Amino acid sequence: MWSPVVAGVDGSAESLAAAEWAAHEAVRRGRVLRLLHARSWHPRQDEAEFAHAGERHLARRLLREAEERVLAACPDVPLYDEQVEGPVTAALVKAADDADPLVLGSRGLGRITGLLVGSVALGVVAKATRPVVLVRADTAGQEEEAAGTGRRDVVLGVDVTEPCDEVLAFAYEAARLRHARLRVLHAWRAPDPLTLGPGEIGLVGEPQRAEEWLGFLSAVLQVWRDKYPEVEVLQTVVEGKPSGALLKAASGAELLVVGHRLTDRPRMPRTGPVTHAMIQQAGCPVAVVPHY
Repeated sequence: MWSPVVAGVDGSAESLAAAEWAAHEAVRRGRVLRLLHARSWHPRQDEAEFAHAGERHLARRLLREAEERVLAACPDVPLYDEQVEGPVTAALVKAADDADPLVLGSRGLGRITGLLVGSVALGVVAKATRPVVLVRADTAGQEEEAAGTGRRDVVLGVDVTEPCDEVLAFAYEAARLRHARLRVLHAWRAPDPLTLGPGEIGLVGEPQRAEEWLGFLSAVLQVWRDKYPEVEVLQTVVEGKPSGALLKAASGAELLVVGHRLTDRPRMPRTGPVTHAMIQQAGCPVAVVPHY
């Protein structure tokens, strides 16, 4: 049985935008949409029954609001809703195990303080072992725009020294489903003379280095060109920091796809610096694909 597309719902504008995005994705993939509200409550023993009923009523109202938003955008999407008890982050991480993908609302950077808002979404991304898509409220309506003549790219960030099949497969499939062009970007940095190893040549000019990196990227993508011949691909290599290059490339994109390396080390899960920057600053939906 195919996994559903799952959207986390909490009543915020971001979660409603995520539910709408997830509905379009479910239609594209031919999947069922699961609207999920995770509630975390800790009432006193003498208030337990009353508080529990109140939480269920609120969750039902939030889910109904999300259903109305979804059906207005995608009247034919098959869907069902569900309430689960928290902790919220743990409940959503568990939901991600059976999702394809899990879609959550993200506020990105606060407009006044510049501080990251949305610790639940960030915590889920850090711990989930399946893809998670983060959607901002100000991207609402982009699905309809992309369905018209103004179709936009799917952007993929790739490190050609450590390419990952899971990330590449997600991006190619996303582009195929949308009939969109896939823009694959690798950012490289010129070698520091102080860090060159024995026998390494540091006098090669920038055009030659760029051409060499483009060759590496082309080699990485060759097998995927064979698997997805219908997907138009634009290969790009730029000199500079990956985060800055990706943010520029993703401006106006339909979807940005980045990887998140998982680890078995017994420490607090966290995202890498590039993925973290994309979650905070990218103006389009961001798909974070975990891999080892």
